[in-house]
Amino acid sequence: MFKQITFIFLLLLSTVVSAQIIQPAKLAAKNSTQTLKVGDEIELSIMATIDKDWHLYSIVDGSRFSDDCGPIPLTISFLKHKSYQLVGGVKAVNPIAKHEKIFDCDVLIFENTGEFRQKIKVLSTDLTILGTYAGQACSDVDGRCVQIDGDIIFNTLKVVDGGGKKNESKATEQKIEQATIVQPVSPVDSSSNKIQAVTTKEYGENKGPILDPAIIKADPKQNSLWGFFLLSFIAGLAALLTPCVFPMMPMTVSFFTGRKRSLALVYGLSIIVIYTLIGAALAPLMGPETANHLSTEWLPNLIFFAVFIVFGLSFLGLFEITLPGTFINKVDQQSEKGGLIGVFFMAFTLVLVSFSCTGPLVGSILVASAGGEFIKPVVGMFAFSMAFAIPFTLFAFFPGWLSSLPKSGGWLNAVKVVLGFIEIALAFKFLSIADQAFHWRILDREINIAIWIVITTLIGLYLMKAFRLSGDTGKDAENKIVSIPRLTLAMVAFIFVVYLIPGMWGAPLKALAGYLPPLYTHDFNLAKSSGQQTICDEPKYAEFLHLPHGLSGYFDYDQALACARQQGKPLFIDFTGHGCTNCREMEAVVWSDPEVLKRLQNDYVVVALYVDDKTELPESDWYTSKYDNKVKKTIGKQNADLQIANLNNNAQPFYVLVGEDETVLVSPFGYKKDAKEFARFLDEGKMKFKSLYR
Repeated sequence: MFKQITFIFLLLLSTVVSAQIIQPAKLAAKNSTQTLKVGDEIELSIMATIDKDWHLYSIVDGSRFSDDCGPIPLTISFLKHKSYQLVGGVKAVNPIAKHEKIFDCDVLIFENTGEFRQKIKVLSTDLTILGTYAGQACSDVDGRCVQIDGDIIFNTLKVVDGGGKKNESKATEQKIEQATIVQPVSPVDSSSNKIQAVTTKEYGENKGPILDPAIIKADPKQNSLWGFFLLSFIAGLAALLTPCVFPMMPMTVSFFTGRKRSLALVYGLSIIVIYTLIGAALAPLMGPETANHLSTEWLPNLIFFAVFIVFGLSFLGLFEITLPGTFINKVDQQSEKGGLIGVFFMAFTLVLVSFSCTGPLVGSILVASAGGEFIKPVVGMFAFSMAFAIPFTLFAFFPGWLSSLPKSGGWLNAVKVVLGFIEIALAFKFLSIADQAFHWRILDREINIAIWIVITTLIGLYLMKAFRLSGDTGKDAENKIVSIPRLTLAMVAFIFVVYLIPGMWGAPLKALAGYLPPLYTHDFNLAKSSGQQTICDEPKYAEFLHLPHGLSGYFDYDQALACARQQGKPLFIDFTGHGCTNCREMEAVVWSDPEVLKRLQNDYVVVALYVDDKTELPESDWYTSKYDNKVKKTIGKQNADLQIANLNNNAQPFYVLVGEDETVLVSPFGYKKDAKEFARFLDEGKMKFKSLYR
């Protein structure tokens, strides 16, 4: 409830990830057919093709993408061969700089396409150039992250020997097809340039979870637009209660008195069309390709901070935002014309005259839509204008209803002032992003919470008439009696203050987790885990892998499964990654919920399987995957193969509940910041486990 009251302009993101293999990025050789001579230097070009709404992390740039940063950078390696020599390293061509908020570090990314270049010197005519790549791609819309890998083959280069004879690249003679994440490719012997099989143990027949497709829930349509529609609709209703808009209702009724009632419908539709056209005009600037930059880069967020502060101060009465009077007069003159054109310009006049009150609300909706889909600005403006237009249309249809409206007065300015305080509070969300980008540390989590406590307290005191602002005039301002509606709203404000206060000492405040700086910026944190569950033996890899919130668990599937069987509990599998931004967000927002944490501690054996960990295992633990026929040597590769081969999914975060015989108990859970639904997911798995094994 606190979230909806305080942030009525922001999006509630809710996405359920269904089981599927996705390949959001692929790399391939770009060079056209060329004839070379021994001794020539040539620049190889590698092109990345990236799906819409996804980004690929670039090659590491030491000054910008440190080793301890969470996201996994791209690596491109070349097979050593006597026919060529590398000159320098692989270079990324014009990557995009980005600040990763969750990990508080700067990275480089590519969107849509990317290019990488490597210089080589030709040493002999039997030119053979083979490469491999591995990296991470993440979605800009729902936050999923996927590990990618594959082979790169240059087979269009020809070398002329002394007699003028052309020798084609040996890579062509080997007839190796370019590989992607789902295309099997065998390892290559660098000494003989021939494909050979690596003899290792193979994946066991029953290794890993067994997924029954029948339990997979149909992936519902995203409801984020519906949430944004509702919040924008509420903003439109709030606009009606401002001093610039409310007094316009009697004027509207007088305009339509004695006219056809059908014109009132045209009037309402005209209001909707005007606002929706504003959203449509700005939609190209708010689409998913710019969403990532607008939501994470420091400069746009400083601009958004300034805009919200200006709007807030305007609502508080410091100044008034208005459009040029001559422009408004010209539009008003057009409204005097009869017929449909006159009605349309009457609606246009209403939009312009009310701009000083609706402008900040409209601006807030457009800023909030900057982090979403292409259509969000249109949806937001449509919802806002619908709520704005309906009362005017109804009063034009039924003028007698006007007598039931409360009279204009000081209460209208009170609504405007409260909205101004909320605008200023929201502004610090954007400033905190810039603060993290530059590591100023002037707006840490407790400072942000303190600001909100002060602002919300001022709202409560203002509603209780403890002080007045310049716009508070007339009898209502002089009257010290507080009405029941004002008292009720003041109580809500003070309750919210009480809710915020524990956050000063590290309480998670999960309803606000998406809008507050991360917990690691909090200097004084008394929050502790309520307890740890008992595990069977010392977890493997615990010296460098960890679970959040003091949870005890495992990082190896077989070890965790053995413990789950021993304790008679279901197994909770967390497919995660060091570079998975949304994995950290789920842990901060959902796992921290006391009910969720209690279930993880008491009802499950927990295992976190990092799909991007580079730790190489002993050779005795290597195996050749039956899925792609590749040798899996590292912790991350084996965990990723476990997820892909058994669960037909390669996105993180991904949560799976498994029984004693490794059967998946209920439909897996993806990225969705809903603690109650996550708790229900855990409860369903526990009940299913009891029905099968007890």
